[in-house]
Amino acid sequence: MRIKNNKTRAALIALLALGSAAAWPRVASSETVLRIGMTAADIPRTLGQPDQGFEGNRFTGLTMYDALTGWDLSSAEKASTVIPGLATEWKVDDADKTKWVFKLRPGVTFHDGTPFNADAVVWNVEKVLKQDAPQFDASQVGVTASRMPTLASAKKIDDMTVELTTKEPDSFLPINLTNLFMASPTKWQHFYDKAEGADAKAKSQAAWTAFAKDAAGTGPWKMASFTPRERLELVKNANYWDKARVPKVDKMVLLPMPEANARTAALLSGQVDWVEAPAPDALPELKQRGFKLYANEQPHVWPWQFSRVEGSPWNDIRVRKAANLCVDREGLKDGLLAGLMVPATGTFEPGHPWRGKPTFEIKYDKAAAQKLMQEAGFGPNKKLVVKTQTSASGSGQMQPLPMNEYLQQALAECYFDVKLDVIEWNTLFTNWRRGAKDPSANGSNATNVTYAAMDPFFALVRFLQSGMAPPVSNNWGFINEPKFDELVKKARQTFDPAARDAALAELHAASVDDAAFLYVAHDVGPRAMSPKVTGVVQPKSWFIDFSLVSMN
Repeated sequence: MRIKNNKTRAALIALLALGSAAAWPRVASSETVLRIGMTAADIPRTLGQPDQGFEGNRFTGLTMYDALTGWDLSSAEKASTVIPGLATEWKVDDADKTKWVFKLRPGVTFHDGTPFNADAVVWNVEKVLKQDAPQFDASQVGVTASRMPTLASAKKIDDMTVELTTKEPDSFLPINLTNLFMASPTKWQHFYDKAEGADAKAKSQAAWTAFAKDAAGTGPWKMASFTPRERLELVKNANYWDKARVPKVDKMVLLPMPEANARTAALLSGQVDWVEAPAPDALPELKQRGFKLYANEQPHVWPWQFSRVEGSPWNDIRVRKAANLCVDREGLKDGLLAGLMVPATGTFEPGHPWRGKPTFEIKYDKAAAQKLMQEAGFGPNKKLVVKTQTSASGSGQMQPLPMNEYLQQALAECYFDVKLDVIEWNTLFTNWRRGAKDPSANGSNATNVTYAAMDPFFALVRFLQSGMAPPVSNNWGFINEPKFDELVKKARQTFDPAARDAALAELHAASVDDAAFLYVAHDVGPRAMSPKVTGVVQPKSWFIDFSLVSMN
């Protein structure tokens, strides 16, 4: 339950702030250190493919590792776009659009001093795709393959050139590859050679466990020390290949703090310098005491994703539309979230090239919602019971419990009886890939996992295409709409950018008209930090470049 009384909240913050300082990292005064309170309950996995959703990518992916392609995080004004990373250029084959050639960046080394090359790319592709490869790790597949489901194989052409093959023509591939991080094959092999195990599979698992404690990527930050569930310490990689992104601080300490009031208390007491998603009702106090607040609209949606399996109450489009019309998003923004959200009327808002022209207008219209519910057979004396699985915290989840309680109360006025199944964030994220038919859904007919809208696959395809149903990707509710499938194929196989945008706009409009989700909010990624922290650029992205940050 959220803390409604400001005095109660303030008392809790004061109490938390008095916690033992011995539990917090102490550093020598000669080095500059940035301490960050994350929303995650644990350190995201460090072995190369993070868990914990995009919070994992933000903190243990993009810090220690690079991918072939990356995101431009240098501007707070412009949309974040895909740029070269460990690949300097790429091109699809004109004769066979399932084949792509990537030219690799010369002179890059892993943290262990070994060279990055085509062999390393092939090795990292095969760690998640080739089941008979020694380095194949099933634990990394779920958070990787589901984000690039058409990638089939990689082949070395020469030391600085690789060919990637997809199962079908896929114009989204360069964007999807931002999620495949490059770990050092040599470092892993060192651990494998020393590992004990009954067979090669056991030795491989032992090698990955050891690698996670002493990781080596090519990123701007290197692992210094790691204590699961407590903290991860990263130090700057002074030899990073992009000299403009060599970190400006010596060390960054990442601390799991899933509860918003605890994060806020830690910031106010000086135990951390930066917190993700501070408690909204603490914002006036933070501002008054000179702390900085950063926010920017992100390509992000906070939704309920509906089950469409047989027997689901959400199979009736009148019910789906009624739920979308029964939520006062402006009230949620101005009240509970203290202005820290953008009301969602779809995955994309007007002005975006993928918005299209939906005919169903998502807005607050309680009378219209009640009418639709009555047409569907419900009313004051006959409520529709629905159950939503959500988390208590997590990457992009904003303030999930208070927000879901707000929806629970709002939808009650439109004849819904909302039950909440609250579980730990990483468990919710894992269940997301298992789908509504899996026992892990625990009888829920909706799930509340926020999603990124930076690229077509993440924003639309993985939810709307029937072939993306679990275990392939994130069509949790098993949507099976032939029109969606047709438009996905059209967009994916269109390599002209303008024509592809038009196909995506048509797909998005169709999904809004179908009320495919309960669209609630776009996050603005609020962060609060000490005035000592400077050089922060809050981009229009889930991610942020910590390399630019200084400590005064």
